[in-house]
Amino acid sequence: MPLQYISDNEGNHTAVLIPINEWQLIVQKHEDLKMLESGNSKSQKIKASDYAGSMPADIASEFHKYIEKGREEWN
Repeated sequence: MPLQYISDNEGNHTAVLIPINEWQLIVQKHEDLKMLESGNSKSQKIKASDYAGSMPADIASEFHKYIEKGREEWN
């Protein structure tokens, strides 16, 4: 498989180009890589705002107390 390397100005490799036919063979062997091609990986879908309001009230209350205690220590 003839790979091509992309380098920065100092000569450090920063990326690798894989011939498309080789990539297709790799994807066939490793089904989980298909999400990279479609852009549907979980890391791209999850945003911080997705977690807004998801903390249970009792844990939120304890967390708030912990934060207030830390603020008092700095005053």
